[in-house]
Amino acid sequence: MLIPTAERKAMVDSSDQALSITSQCDLLGLCRSSFYYKAVGESEENLAIMRYLDEQYFETPFYGVERILVSLVVKGYKINAKRLRRLMKLVGWQTLYPAPKTTNIDPTKYKYPYLLRNLAIERKNHVWGIDITYIPMKRGFLYLFAIIDLYTRYVVGWSISNTMTAEWCVDTISEAIGKYGKPEIMNSDQGSQFTSELYTQFLTEKNVQISMDGKGRAIDNIFIERLWRSVKYEHVYLYVYEDGLSLWKGLNSYFEFYNQVRPHQSLEYSTPSRLYLAA
Repeated sequence: MLIPTAERKAMVDSSDQALSITSQCDLLGLCRSSFYYKAVGESEENLAIMRYLDEQYFETPFYGVERILVSLVVKGYKINAKRLRRLMKLVGWQTLYPAPKTTNIDPTKYKYPYLLRNLAIERKNHVWGIDITYIPMKRGFLYLFAIIDLYTRYVVGWSISNTMTAEWCVDTISEAIGKYGKPEIMNSDQGSQFTSELYTQFLTEKNVQISMDGKGRAIDNIFIERLWRSVKYEHVYLYVYEDGLSLWKGLNSYFEFYNQVRPHQSLEYSTPSRLYLAA
């Protein structure tokens, strides 16, 4: 629909002459009720349960729905298995357990092999690991995406978002490549963002080999799982962030500390920054 110039200006004019909300919705063909609609967030109880799940995963990643349900009921929560499964999915809980092979992979949704088994990682930008995790806040939550150089443990890129999309991940990776160069191998889990055509085509065009963990095997990407544990226990759980801006500022300070100040036992108490720059 073509809207006259005068009316277009009125739609962005904050003066008394501006068009009413009703007129603006009519011009755009919108239902007025949709203009005022605000998405309903999670309840305070659900947010508390999600935070509990996020913390508990580092202690008992082998717990399934039934055990977690019992522990929550003991804590006084009135929750059923259906609701619990939904919240576990939101925080990205993947129960670790041995299971028979009962699923045949769809050949149209090809999953790339895991390339890190028995691989000696001996230089920077040899292998980067990526993953997404849930970050609780005082009201609501966001997702954190990070990229770590596995040889030096240097975090080469990160960002936060309220949705988990392939575009978000690719943009963050592209920025990291522009700043530090490209890796030889990129390792991830089999999440939908990392099996998407956008992600796989982007890395293929960059001549980066794609490696993927086995389904349900969080320990395959153990380096970034350790990063999540450090980020959450050393920072996120110690603060109650009000909004995305304060969370971004806090994480920005933490990753600078993690890269440049925090000594790593696995690096003989050197820092990722020192090792990455030296390499």
